[in-house]
Amino acid sequence: MPAHRLTTASPAGRHLLEAEALVQNLPPLLVAAERVAATVAQGVHGRRRVGSGESFWQFRRYQPGDAAARIDWRQSAKTDRLYVRETEWAAAQSVWLWCDGSASMCYRSAAAWPTKIDSARLLLLALAALLVRSGERVALLGEGLQPASGRAALARLALALDARGCANTTAAPAPALTPPSLPPAEPLPRYARLVLFGDFLAPPERIEAVVQAFVRSGVRGALVQIIDPAEEALPFSGRVLFSGCEADGEALFGRVEAVRSAYRTRFAAHREALRSLARGAGWTHLVHRTDQPPQMALLALYLALADGAQRMGRPC
Repeated sequence: MPAHRLTTASPAGRHLLEAEALVQNLPPLLVAAERVAATVAQGVHGRRRVGSGESFWQFRRYQPGDAAARIDWRQSAKTDRLYVRETEWAAAQSVWLWCDGSASMCYRSAAAWPTKIDSARLLLLALAALLVRSGERVALLGEGLQPASGRAALARLALALDARGCANTTAAPAPALTPPSLPPAEPLPRYARLVLFGDFLAPPERIEAVVQAFVRSGVRGALVQIIDPAEEALPFSGRVLFSGCEADGEALFGRVEAVRSAYRTRFAAHREALRSLARGAGWTHLVHRTDQPPQMALLALYLALADGAQRMGRPC
């Protein structure tokens, strides 16, 4: 088959130009995420790969970031659109990401620390940057788009997060206007991986139901729990009125320190329940506190994904 060159008149050429234009105006959060990823990448050696696999998975539309060599010209010739041929191994290389955008994620107990949603978005994009550097393809769960690679894919992730209403986190929006605190049930390819970022304060049985739905499809993944230090320690004293962020009502304590010990015990039990349900599903559970630097959490998460791919019998 003769070689094909991309031109501005071709659909692929126009896509590439649009992608390059997006990259010229990267959101500040993406710049910060890439800096975090670059720091962690220095401590991660190259991940080994073995071939690309031959088992056909599906045809999908060409997207910005796809290499021109992956275009199936025979399939593309049947229509006026470009198509990429995906193998089963390509599906195994795909990582879907999701960020909890509910009102509780807007909380922070001190102005010096980021909100939980800012920390989650930073970690999500930094992980995506690391994965793209390793040749993986990434996508945001719930967007209905196929995973892609390259800097254009990172820009697309950042813009999609903004479009979901996550950009303004200076105040918690009305609960009815925010996304749900758990991800949608979306069918993913077998051997795909999924990383969920959120505070996961919902009842463990609800979280387990979501995880098991993905497990039944052969999806492996991780729960990255983002918490504020005050949520873990309850450092307040005296008379305190607590107001729920998501129509949870209010609770008034005359001496909040009197319930501190019981609260910490219950919070620790909830975390252990999450760890247990993740372990039972073959997933990973990680905790990141917003007063801690993101690099260590990112490194642990990246290595956990690599180890998970090996345990699935798939090369990294």
